[in-house]
Amino acid sequence: MAIFKNPTLELILLLVLLSFKAEAKCKSGCELSLASYNVWEGVNLTYISNLFSQTIPQILLYNPNVTNQDSILVDTRLNIPFSCDCLNGDFLGHTFKYTTQPGDTYDRIAKYAFANLTTEDWVHRVNIYKTTRIPDYVPINVTVNCSCGDKRVSKDYGLFTTYPLGAADNLSSLAEESGVRPDLLQRYNPGKNFSEGSGIIFVPAKDSTGNFPPLKLSEAGISSRGIAGISIAGVAGALLFASSIYCWFYRKKKMETSLLSETTEDHYFQHGHVYGSKLDRTSKAIALVATPGLSGITVDKSVVFSYEELAKATNDFSIKNKIGQGGFGSVYYAELRGEKAAIKKMDMQASKEFLAELKVLTHVHHLNLVRLIGYCIEGSLFLVYEFVENGNLSQHLRGSERDPLPWLTRVQIALDSARGLEYIHEHTVPVYIHRDIKSANILIDKNFRAKVADFGLTKLTEYGSASMHTRLVGTFGYMPPEYAQYGDVSPKIDVYAFGVVLYELISAKEAVVKTNEIITESKGLVALFEDILNQPDPKEDLCKIVDTKLGDNYPLDSVCKMAQLAKACTQENPQLRPSMRSIVIALMTLSSSNEDWDVGSFYENQALLNLMSGR
Repeated sequence: MAIFKNPTLELILLLVLLSFKAEAKCKSGCELSLASYNVWEGVNLTYISNLFSQTIPQILLYNPNVTNQDSILVDTRLNIPFSCDCLNGDFLGHTFKYTTQPGDTYDRIAKYAFANLTTEDWVHRVNIYKTTRIPDYVPINVTVNCSCGDKRVSKDYGLFTTYPLGAADNLSSLAEESGVRPDLLQRYNPGKNFSEGSGIIFVPAKDSTGNFPPLKLSEAGISSRGIAGISIAGVAGALLFASSIYCWFYRKKKMETSLLSETTEDHYFQHGHVYGSKLDRTSKAIALVATPGLSGITVDKSVVFSYEELAKATNDFSIKNKIGQGGFGSVYYAELRGEKAAIKKMDMQASKEFLAELKVLTHVHHLNLVRLIGYCIEGSLFLVYEFVENGNLSQHLRGSERDPLPWLTRVQIALDSARGLEYIHEHTVPVYIHRDIKSANILIDKNFRAKVADFGLTKLTEYGSASMHTRLVGTFGYMPPEYAQYGDVSPKIDVYAFGVVLYELISAKEAVVKTNEIITESKGLVALFEDILNQPDPKEDLCKIVDTKLGDNYPLDSVCKMAQLAKACTQENPQLRPSMRSIVIALMTLSSSNEDWDVGSFYENQALLNLMSGR
C-alpha cells in the first residue's frame, strides 16, 4: 500500500530509504579471498577444482606446499581462491553452484562437499527444496561467507581466509600457523571462542607471492559491530530527509508538472530492485532530482559529481576527450580525483536506460563487470565508470590499428566475459538479464582481461522464472529467434548472444556478414557457422573461416571445441542452450593446459549435461 497518494514522492522516498539501507550493510566486495578446504577421504584436486570453478593451476598458486598434485593427504588444508562479493547489499560471501548427488542432504553438502565452509542452515536458506526432498542431479546454491578486512583493526591485511575451526585448533596454534598476532585474530573475530572446535573464523592470508597484501580501503566492508548503529542513524536520517522532500514537493508541484512526461513501460522497486510502479515515476524522479533546490539523494555507494567537476575533467566535453559514441550517449575520457575515468553523457530522454544502468551497477560488483564510480544529474545524465584502457573486443578483432589477439588471449577473454554474465544470471536475486551482449560491449583492460559493460538495457526477472515478454531492444545479429519474434526474455537470450561473440572470437567477422557486396546480400554469423559445423567433418571449412590475422598460430582442436560450444549456445530452442555456469566450466577446462577436454566427453558428463539442459 502506498504511503502517499502521489507516486513521484513515493518513489523518491524509496530511493532515499534504499540508499540508507545500503549504507547499513556491505558496500562492495573484494576480488580475492581464500577458503580453507579440509581434504577428506576420496577427494582430489579435480573434484575441488570443479566444486569451486577454479583451475588446478590457479589453486596451486596459493598452495606452495603441495609437491604432488595427484596425491593430496587426507586432513590437509588447501587454500582455494574465490571472489568475495557483496551479495544483494546485505553481506559478504560467494554463491557457488553445486550439482546434487544421490543421498545428498543440506547437512551433508555443508559438512562434506564444502568441508564445513558453510552450514546446513545457510545452504537451506538459499534454496527452494525441502530438507527431505532434494532432487538428484539438480544445481543448487551454496553460499560461503568471506571477509575483505577491517581498517579499524589493521590496514596491513587485505586478504582473508574463510577458516572452519577444527577440534585441534586454538588461538595460539592459529596465530603461529598464520603468522598473525593472537590479539589481531581475536579482534577480527570478536566474541569467537577459537577452541570450540567448530564454526567459521576469518584469518589474514598471504597471496600467491607469499606476502600479506595490505588492505584496499575501497574494499573494506562494514563490520557487524557497526551495522546496528548505522541502521538506526540511517532510518532517522531518511525520515528527516523524507519530511523535507514532502514539504518541498508541495511547494514545487507546478514546476514538477512542467518537467514531467509520461511513459508506458512497467518498472518496480521492492527490496532494492525494480518491481512495482510505472516508469513515469522513474522519469519524474529523475526530473525532480535534477531540479535545482533538491539535493542529497544518493544511490548505494556511488559518488555524486557536480557538472563543473565533470566539465573541467573533460575540457568542457571537448571532442579531443571523446572516446566513444553509443546509442544512448557519448563517452569522454577524464581524470577525476586521481583516477582515470570514462564519462557517459546521456540526454534526459534516456532516463530509463540511465536508471537501469545505475541500478544494476550499484547493486552488482564483480571483477569482470565494468565498475561504476559515480553519477551526475545536472542538465544531462552522466554516468562515471572506471576507464578500461584497451578499448573493446570489436575494435581488437576488426580494427586495422590493433595487433591480432593471440588464440589463448581470446579464450581468456571469453572466460572472463562468461564469468561476468554468470554472476548477473546466477548470483543475484532477482537475476539480471543484460539484453545487449556483443563484442562492442566487452571491454579489454591493459592486461587483456575482459569486463562486460553497457547495462542500459538490463532487465530484472523473478529468480527461477522461465521467461517474460518485453519490448524489443538490442542489436541485430545477436538476438535469438524467440526474442526477435515474440519478445520472450530469459537469461538464455544472453547465452545466445554470447555464442555469437564466441563465433566472432574465432572468425573476427561481424555478427551479420555481407555475402555479396554488389547486391548487398548478408547472412548471420550463426547461420554461416552452422553450415560448416553440420558437415560430417567440418575442420577443413572451419580453417577457412578462422581469423586470417592468426595465420597458423592456433590449435585447430581448441577452435573446434569453442565452435561447438558456440553452436550449443545458439541453438534455436532456448531450453537446449547451456547455462552461463556450464559455459564457464567448459571454458575453464578449455583454457587449462593440464586437462584434456573433448566435445564428446563434454556432452557425456552427466553433471554438465544436467546443467546444460537446465534440469
